[in-house]
Amino acid sequence: MQAVIDISWSYLLCFSLLLAIPLAINSYFRLGLAKESAAAIFRMSVQLTLVGIYLQFLFQLNSISLNLAWLLVMLLVGTSAIIGKARLPLKRLFIPVLTGLLLGLLPLLLILLVLLLRPEPVYHAQYLIPLAGMLLGNSMSGNIVALQRLFNAFTERQMEYEGALVLGASPYQASLPFLQSAMRQSLAPILASMATTGIVTLPGMMTGQILGGTDPVVAVKYQWLIMISIFVMLCVAIASTLLISVKTLIGDTGKLQVSVRE
Repeated sequence: MQAVIDISWSYLLCFSLLLAIPLAINSYFRLGLAKESAAAIFRMSVQLTLVGIYLQFLFQLNSISLNLAWLLVMLLVGTSAIIGKARLPLKRLFIPVLTGLLLGLLPLLLILLVLLLRPEPVYHAQYLIPLAGMLLGNSMSGNIVALQRLFNAFTERQMEYEGALVLGASPYQASLPFLQSAMRQSLAPILASMATTGIVTLPGMMTGQILGGTDPVVAVKYQWLIMISIFVMLCVAIASTLLISVKTLIGDTGKLQVSVRE
């Protein structure tokens, strides 16, 4: 198969001019996203450039302490981003969200690296960092949706919640319908993606491997592995985050101690 084709920086910069299209759409429909889009694009460009340089160094050095430190940074930044985008108080929800991500990510990484892929060494940065990044990245939107739906429900369906408490339900029993609704809505996109993968869509990882010269059947195996891992992590992380959040932020009287910011 053909070897991977490099992309020159000049061609990449020229291709980036296509970003004028979403900016024009933003202007036409008056979405008010110009500053946020520009900031996101700038941050993405700088971060990708720096992380590419850093990962080259990381792969060569392959130190377990550096690999774990980078994994911790990914978790902390991911946790802050989830809470920020959900417009919830960072201080109150940092531990519940971080715990949910840890419970979803670490067991899966151990299974993938120790039992399935078995790189040498097992903490090899070439496997640990991309796998962790892919799992965390794909779990962020689901966690954001779940948190938003849960805490919005406490405001929009307050009478239903308080009525259940008056009838003798515990805070967990009264909030269970909100938890169920939040989980269903946050898992809907990944379920739709899984149902159409291979026919409607060719996922990014699989496409990247094929473009890099990997045999399509091998790429399919890795994509199969990743899709299952993402789904499992989403389920575990969302369920853990929501349960811990409810137990942490609802007092004995059943009153919610946090609200979504406008």
